[in-house]
Amino acid sequence: MKKTILFLFALATALAPAAEKPLKLMLITGGCCHDYGVQKDLIKVGIEARLNAVVTQVHTDDKSTKPPLPILGDPEYAKDYDLVIHDQCAAGIGDVKLIEDVLKPHVDGLPAVALHCAMHSFRFGNFKQPLEVGAENGKWFEFLGLQSSGHGPRKPLDIYYVDKEHPISKGLPDWTTGDEELYNNIMVHEGTHALAKAKQGKNEAVVTWTNLYGPKKARVFCTTIGHFNETVADDRYLDLVARGILWGVGKLNDDGTPAAGYGAE
Repeated sequence: MKKTILFLFALATALAPAAEKPLKLMLITGGCCHDYGVQKDLIKVGIEARLNAVVTQVHTDDKSTKPPLPILGDPEYAKDYDLVIHDQCAAGIGDVKLIEDVLKPHVDGLPAVALHCAMHSFRFGNFKQPLEVGAENGKWFEFLGLQSSGHGPRKPLDIYYVDKEHPISKGLPDWTTGDEELYNNIMVHEGTHALAKAKQGKNEAVVTWTNLYGPKKARVFCTTIGHFNETVADDRYLDLVARGILWGVGKLNDDGTPAAGYGAE
């Protein structure tokens, strides 16, 4: 009888689905104008609490517009990762080769998430004017799928979803933030899919969207929300970012839930 029980236990164990390996996510933070020392931990803890994922922090405490991000100059920086979260504020880095190196993994098909000031990074020249596709100083905006050059006052945003059926936004509530920044939309690229807009007084802009980038159509999820710690710590924000990550790696069900094995334990 004991041998039979042991055999059945071994058989059940053998037939049980193997646990999915955690997603390997790289989170890049640092640079001007934000409390990245706190926000990097809010994001890491928030994402790991929601997903079967390990977030590796790549951070610099430098507060300049040209932060010495550890990835710079290394086109292989994202090797063995499933997705990169760009949350840096590097508005002063305009070296074409450095920008190409940052983009290289995504040109090769690696998915990405871009948060807040990532939209105002790696820019130079006449970036306050709409840039044609193919412009040397527009490569970062082509990756994002939207060109932004600045923001309005630090006041609450009324956020509302314009595509309520997309897996990322399915069932998520419209909401009003505390003080935030509304990033302008100088140009929305063809193929960019808006998920949410926000109003701040009389001004309105797309604040959350998806893009398919490059020849391999790498999935890119972006949101301009996330200036203040209170927003980054908000469950509604972290839920949105977590879904954006799952969509990026192809592990988000149509109803907005994680694919089997990719939710929190």
